[in-house]
Amino acid sequence: MIPKEILKKVRQIEIRTGRLVNDVFAGEYESIFKGRGMEFHEVREYVPGDDIRSIDWNVTARSGHPYVKKFVEERELTVIIIADMSGSGSFGTRNKMKTELMAEIGAVLSFSAVKNNDKVGLLLFTDKVEKFIPPKKGRPHVLRVIRELLYYKPESRKTSISSAIEYLGKVLKKRAVVFLISDFMDTGYEKLLGILNKRHDIIGISISDPREKDIPDIGLVKFEDAETGEILYLDTADDLLKKELAKKRSDLLDARNKAFRSIGLDSINISTDKPYIDPLIIFFRMRAKRFR
Repeated sequence: MIPKEILKKVRQIEIRTGRLVNDVFAGEYESIFKGRGMEFHEVREYVPGDDIRSIDWNVTARSGHPYVKKFVEERELTVIIIADMSGSGSFGTRNKMKTELMAEIGAVLSFSAVKNNDKVGLLLFTDKVEKFIPPKKGRPHVLRVIRELLYYKPESRKTSISSAIEYLGKVLKKRAVVFLISDFMDTGYEKLLGILNKRHDIIGISISDPREKDIPDIGLVKFEDAETGEILYLDTADDLLKKELAKKRSDLLDARNKAFRSIGLDSINISTDKPYIDPLIIFFRMRAKRFR
């Protein structure tokens, strides 16, 4: 039995994100994803004028006659939301925690997909795959996705993006549109992500909070590492220390951006102190121009 307060919160998100989808977002989604993929349909005998690049050499060798592959445009897509449920998501100094922001973004993407008759699946991860919900259509399924995004209690607090990518590579047999939502406070996943990006259309959505880059001067503060539980006491008046922390954060972001560029992966940066719909729409419109 799902508690009433959980159902109420899910309903609030459905109303809020549903309006965004209906008013501004569904058209942007459709313009850059629908009709982009091609799937194999059948083979037929080669006729003069066919593109020789479409010849199926295996069938041709077996039959002794040239055959070509025939493809049809995909009319429905599979959309997968990968959400980082590690401890660092339980942080937010402005309007929302990062995990709450991830849930709303996941809701917008899921409702946009269902509105276009596409399937939606969900993968939740920490330093392991915590939960995988196979892709399905329909509003009830999307509401389940939102409930899991909001209220799933992960077993671990650590992060391994590699574990999520590796798992998805094994279970996804058909080409999919994959939204990887994380704060990307991890390393060593770049090679696997590049391999998966060759088979699927992956978009990274990076969630951040302004206080991760700029710590105010409020004296000696007790911090707890959300993923390891380690307790640290930091003097926020120490400019040298703050510069060192800011540099570490900047280096991590630079490495991530460099890795994304090297593997040709599209990404969107979203902060907890600003409306998330604006960078989503800007990104999708820029991407739509690329495909025209």
